[in-house]
Amino acid sequence: MARTKAGSAKSKTGKTGKGKRQDRSDTSRGVLARWLDKASWRRWVIRLALAFLLVPPFLTVVYAVVPPVSTLMLARYAQLLWVDRQWRSLEEISPHLVRSVITSEDSGYCDHGGVDWSALQKQVDVLLNEGEAPRGASTLTMQTAKNLYLWGGRSYLRKGLELPLALMIDGILTKRRIMEIYLNIAEWGEGIFGAEAASQAWFGKPAKDLTRTQAARLATALPNPLGRNPAKPSQGHRKLSSTNLSRVKGAGPIFGCVLGS
Repeated sequence: MARTKAGSAKSKTGKTGKGKRQDRSDTSRGVLARWLDKASWRRWVIRLALAFLLVPPFLTVVYAVVPPVSTLMLARYAQLLWVDRQWRSLEEISPHLVRSVITSEDSGYCDHGGVDWSALQKQVDVLLNEGEAPRGASTLTMQTAKNLYLWGGRSYLRKGLELPLALMIDGILTKRRIMEIYLNIAEWGEGIFGAEAASQAWFGKPAKDLTRTQAARLATALPNPLGRNPAKPSQGHRKLSSTNLSRVKGAGPIFGCVLGS
């Protein structure tokens, strides 16, 4: 009888010890699985960071000779939506449009290195002192960076990403090439991208034949391309284009990096 109890106790003890070892093994496997999950997550984060750091410079070098498309164009292609973009060299685009766009969007285009730090500082001061969201201070190079690599809408994250991308683009491409790319990927209506498509859609003529007035209307439509009709401008749009024409006439030598002296 005593032996039976002892054997029973020994059996229980053995099962208990085995159970503890099993628990430890399960715990170890759980810790290992969590560590592997974290390691996998870290690898993906590193890969994404490397992609962000390496892909834009590589593509920018390619875009020095290859006509690029914007992220908005790619999104429309992915949704099987209509896209009209007809690439044209800068020589095939009216210099009136170049002057109007620089005057309207970035009068210091030829002087800064991709980012207008003084204008940006003013917007930061407005944010800190008045609490208003920053507006303006976006150079043509920053807009090109956004169109090529980022997304639409306003956010501090996107604006922060625009800065290094704009500096990188300005360091790799010439001012003429940046302007050429910008004028070929800018949105000028639903599915309408680039100066040639815009000129054909709104005025029924090639971009090289745009008049001063037509160029001013296209340039002043850029901040709101889906809400402004260059062919039939509203009263407010007419005032903006008229102001643009006056500013172009008095702009002075601010177009030299694109159009020459």
